[in-house]
Amino acid sequence: MQTELSRVYVGSKEISVTDKTLHISYPVLIQYPTSRPSTITAFGPYTMDVSTDAEIIEGHFPLIIISHGNGGSHLLYRSISTHLAKNGYIVAMPEHYGNNRSNNHLENTNENLLNRPRHISLTIDELLACEEFRKSISAERIAVIGNSMGGYTALALAGGVPRTKEGEIVKASADARIKAVVLLAPGAGWFMNSLDKVTIPIFMLTAEHDPITPGWNADIVLNSVPDKSQVKWRQVKNAGHFSFLSPFPSAMRNPNFPPATDPVGFDRDEFHNELPNEILQFLNDKLL
Repeated sequence: MQTELSRVYVGSKEISVTDKTLHISYPVLIQYPTSRPSTITAFGPYTMDVSTDAEIIEGHFPLIIISHGNGGSHLLYRSISTHLAKNGYIVAMPEHYGNNRSNNHLENTNENLLNRPRHISLTIDELLACEEFRKSISAERIAVIGNSMGGYTALALAGGVPRTKEGEIVKASADARIKAVVLLAPGAGWFMNSLDKVTIPIFMLTAEHDPITPGWNADIVLNSVPDKSQVKWRQVKNAGHFSFLSPFPSAMRNPNFPPATDPVGFDRDEFHNELPNEILQFLNDKLL
């Protein structure tokens, strides 16, 4: 298998998904295994070693959707997405409408709580209907990776019943097609004692120094999921909330840009040499 993987590169394609009910659209970056050699390609201020618009190699591959954090970007998980694609996964990264780096007008709204899971389900719908990818997706092997607010999104899709700060139930729709979730510093505060319908495998990583989604968020997951054996959890020593984002270019690393900063002594570059493979091993175990 290693010999085969040495000849696999990462393909990359950008699409737009339309929500015909809400009359909005949002971009999705897709990465996947290809046989066409890759080149260093710019995506805004970031670069990835990909082959743009290359054909996907023949086969049936699991589908992974990555949900970014509040006010974040779908481009912030490059180390994870490219590693998964290189190792036989189709990875789709939507930029959540109204809750991203460029347009965050839905932050802290009930509408955002409803829309985020919907974005993921619509992305899955689009890819399963898309002529280019539907023949290559193994529809019974779909998982979601969610970071911070993306962790909320993943838990809602897995069957969690979210509530507003006022205690009102949010009628977010679960998606039974999702067979496992990976939670990175998840925002779980919307699920106080309401994860009893979550029965799929969970891999959760939290940060030791995280004032944004502190330890009680992990406790909600650990204490509320009915089958504790379904949850694999590790606290990353000395990590901060933003340590799960791919390392930023050197020009963006400064104390005035919190997403690029980590606790003193934490090496994000080294961590992201290990994190993608740890996620890959979990997904291989649960989906292959």
